[in-house]
Amino acid sequence: MTLPGMKAMFAAACCLMAALTTNTLAEEATPITPIEPVKVAVYDHSGGTANGPKDLAKFLIAENGFQMTIVTAQEIRDGVLMNGFDVLVMPGGMASAQAKNLEESGRDEVRRYVKSGGGYVGICAGAYLSTTYKPWALGIVNAKVWDLAHWARGTGMVKLEMTPSGCSTLKMPKDQVEVYYGQGPMIVPGNDPDLPGYEILATYGSEIAAKGAPEGAMVGMHAIVRTMYGQGRVVAFSPHPEKKYGPESLMAEGIRWAGRGD
Repeated sequence: MTLPGMKAMFAAACCLMAALTTNTLAEEATPITPIEPVKVAVYDHSGGTANGPKDLAKFLIAENGFQMTIVTAQEIRDGVLMNGFDVLVMPGGMASAQAKNLEESGRDEVRRYVKSGGGYVGICAGAYLSTTYKPWALGIVNAKVWDLAHWARGTGMVKLEMTPSGCSTLKMPKDQVEVYYGQGPMIVPGNDPDLPGYEILATYGSEIAAKGAPEGAMVGMHAIVRTMYGQGRVVAFSPHPEKKYGPESLMAEGIRWAGRGD
């Protein structure tokens, strides 16, 4: 190779190295925007004795992308939900007690918050509260409760049948999963013309039929549903994935979807 040719090759190599170095430096200089945690308000009127908030606190942690805060009925009445929370979680317990402690003004605050874009996740009692089944319920899910006469049908492990949408939304790799059931509502469509319908994420594939509850009736009932209320996302969980039996990821992804939509 001639000397001019060697010089040309050397010059081209230097240009290539300079370009690579410049690109590398540019990539290294690009700031990484931290992902903001999902800010979760968990309702509790027990003064810290209820198990639901304790179970949720085990996985609604920074490492999983969450920031959890306990909120009381009085704080909700005072407007705390509008202070930057992405989603409100109403855990298990007694829906009537939740409604009573919130009072009408607190329930109005929850509706206002969700309607303006906040998320809501109801678990068991919180799912009951989200429906239209009682005059004092929130009425943010167009749903009734089937066979309310046998609401105390027993507790234990049951099988969920996930719908394709449920697998996608809750990031479940399989369409069957076992979960703890604690006398949650049998959700069926409501008939409120001012509310949209809901989407089924999971149905019951097995049942608990104690205390006089009819056998065979729980199978196929809607177990997890999602909907919109105004600008806000709502998920109602009849069972308890937040319990130690899990899968906790089912609940975490439901909260994430309601709070962020992803």
